[in-house]
Amino acid sequence: MTGSPDAFGEDTPLARELADLSSRRRSLEAADVSFSGETRILTVSNQKGGVGKTTTAVNVAAAIAAVGGRVLVVDLDPQGNASTALGIPHSSDVKSIYDVLINEYPIEKVVQQSAESPNLLCVPSTIHLAGAEIELVSQVAREHRLRTALNAYLERAEAPVDFVIIDCPPSLGLLTINAFTAASEVFIPIQCEYYALEGLSQLLGSVQMIQKHLNPQLHVSTILLTMFDGRTRLAQQVAEEVRTHFAGQVLNTVIPRSVRVSEAPSFGQTVVEYDPQSAGAIAYREAAVEIINRSERSNEEGTR
Repeated sequence: MTGSPDAFGEDTPLARELADLSSRRRSLEAADVSFSGETRILTVSNQKGGVGKTTTAVNVAAAIAAVGGRVLVVDLDPQGNASTALGIPHSSDVKSIYDVLINEYPIEKVVQQSAESPNLLCVPSTIHLAGAEIELVSQVAREHRLRTALNAYLERAEAPVDFVIIDCPPSLGLLTINAFTAASEVFIPIQCEYYALEGLSQLLGSVQMIQKHLNPQLHVSTILLTMFDGRTRLAQQVAEEVRTHFAGQVLNTVIPRSVRVSEAPSFGQTVVEYDPQSAGAIAYREAAVEIINRSERSNEEGTR
């Protein structure tokens, strides 16, 4: 017995989407990734809130860990959302990044391992970090405190760390300046919505200021389009505009709007762990493979 493809669901939008996800999963399983042995330090930043910054930081970190990379996430946002998403306790009595920055605790005394993977580590944030901006003002070498602590940790680490991913607050204060001074790469999530580029010029100006005065190695290496809805013309226009202006830095992967991505943190998980077969998890895994395979040298050349 034969019939039209639609009658059996063989050529419906849902069927095409499932076939596409299946094909992408197979490609990910066959993907060849390797780690150079050198630590890449990325700060995930965007002065505009609500762009999926923390979501991107933790899910890319989890996806890198899932393919064998050792990743340290530094939660530098007083809200502590990255700590929550990784299932890391961060109540007020927990030693945290605040103690590293203000009390000069070594990172190894505050770092915790995520239950998702032995390769996934986190320096948590607590509510005490909310006052750190003011306390840092009077500290010696206030802009360099995170870099000093990170360098010391990486030198003493028992196993090599392939990536350090720093989740910043959505503002340019001393916490973000510490992140920019500690990192060599800036990773910018941009939402595919109206006003997507709002504040981006200010962020790029801040990067240039840090390059000039504090960290000449800092450069924008990676831009990831998030909250993409391919059904709308607006999302497509935003994506085209960003790719036109930042052709060398924008990843091929885009992150779709996804309920599963939004649900995962409430379970103390990343979407890579919560629903690894979902469209959001697959997209973050694809983004992670792209980031791993992009050498820092090629990224730096792309910004010139």
